[in-house]
Amino acid sequence: MSIGLIIIIVLVIFLLGGFSGRFGGYGYGYGHGGMGVIGTIVVILLVLLLLGRL
Repeated sequence: MSIGLIIIIVLVIFLLGGFSGRFGGYGYGYGHGGMGVIGTIVVILLVLLLLGRL
């Protein structure tokens, strides 16, 4: 299993989790700052993957 496939799977899980509801759904308990940090890390990893640096 390549790292690209793993990242795509994680992104799909994050996106599907975003529609899971208001209580206990995506980012529950992290607040806005926590999900912003996770989102930034995911975007950076995706860009590095697409550029072939990862």
